[in-house]
Amino acid sequence: MIWNEEYETMPREALEAIQLKRLQAVVERVYTNVAHYRKKMDEAGVKPEDIKRLDDLKRLPFTTKEDLRENYPFGLFAVPLERVVRVHASSGTTGKPTVVGYTKRDIDTWAELMARTLACAGVHRGDIVHNAYGYGLFTGGLGFHYGAERLGATVIPISGGNTKRQIMIMKDFGSTVLTCTPSYALNIADVMKEEGISPEDLKIRVGVFGAEPWSENMREEIERKLGIDAIDIYGLSEIMGPGVSVECIEQKRGLHIFEDHFIPEIIDPDTGEVLPPGEKGELVFTTLTKEAFPVIRYRTRDITRLITEPCTCGRTFYRMEKIMGRTDDMLIIRGVNVFPSQIEHVLMSIEGVEPHYQIIIDKQGALDVMEVQVEVSDEIFSDEIKVLESLAKRIEQELKETLAVSCRVKLVEPRSIQRSEGKAKRVIDKRKM
Repeated sequence: MIWNEEYETMPREALEAIQLKRLQAVVERVYTNVAHYRKKMDEAGVKPEDIKRLDDLKRLPFTTKEDLRENYPFGLFAVPLERVVRVHASSGTTGKPTVVGYTKRDIDTWAELMARTLACAGVHRGDIVHNAYGYGLFTGGLGFHYGAERLGATVIPISGGNTKRQIMIMKDFGSTVLTCTPSYALNIADVMKEEGISPEDLKIRVGVFGAEPWSENMREEIERKLGIDAIDIYGLSEIMGPGVSVECIEQKRGLHIFEDHFIPEIIDPDTGEVLPPGEKGELVFTTLTKEAFPVIRYRTRDITRLITEPCTCGRTFYRMEKIMGRTDDMLIIRGVNVFPSQIEHVLMSIEGVEPHYQIIIDKQGALDVMEVQVEVSDEIFSDEIKVLESLAKRIEQELKETLAVSCRVKLVEPRSIQRSEGKAKRVIDKRKM
């Protein structure tokens, strides 16, 4: 189902004409109303009137997470505070939170984009959406809530936590759609198994999962354990929240970017040079329609590539490949770049390994050491010691071949790694403690 056929199937030429008109307007607005952007543009020697083609976007300076923190809390707002009807913020785990604002029109736009998102995943009027994303300053809960209502679906605003109760509600209310982080979906599956509840006891047919990177193997694990289609969604608070891009139920290969509202670029993370479609690099977004908190060329730190080939679903927007990792989540182990998603990919391909793991980084003398703790199934854990040792060595070997760096693998009993109701904490880097 396509929610907004006029825009989602628009010919590229018409789409790019809209993008240029909206880009020129937003650049003019931030230059006039936001001192930070005016200063950076002046330093770069570019004025709003210099943006004559879409290609001129690359002349504009980047915006980074540090810029948002330096202008905490409201320094990047482009409208007076009395026009801001809602404020959200990031978790602030590495300092003060990054604060974003929405006008009434921004909230309406967000609801429209989330309706598109859910429709892309095959959700429709009459569905019952079990929304286990967190409500509050985090954008996930309310983003999905407003989008599902706009679509005409019924929303259960349950948020996170109390997993046994969540399962009871899904069963009793006849929920057909699950929205949460992928790690929490696996947590739900594990608790269902413990409680003797099978996927056939529920009516859930599709899950829309995001807010953290997850691999194709993890998708297969979720789909097998819950008996559903698992759809990847992408968004970030700085750009809108959820609703920036999403896979379609028809293909599940690449996430359609809503390009009438966001212009994507792929850059070389080291040089800032714009890369052509198809090349892997850092994802950069410029918002085209946000009023309260427009952002110009925001460096997401997410690694992906753009897919320009047409999709069978009929949408003409470019797609982005599933996020491969983050430049700021990248671990450097003895000079080698390692992404947690690479480790997950290896683990999920090995039979008997559960989808719960933690990566511990430490130092022994001057040397970096990495340990991967991973749960195994009850059957494996209760087997002979030599079987466990053999499995650990096999995982160590496959990780070394994939990562080009050695690590220690520690197999742990089922349910011993702490479960997450939101974003899973995969990495503990003791070098920073």
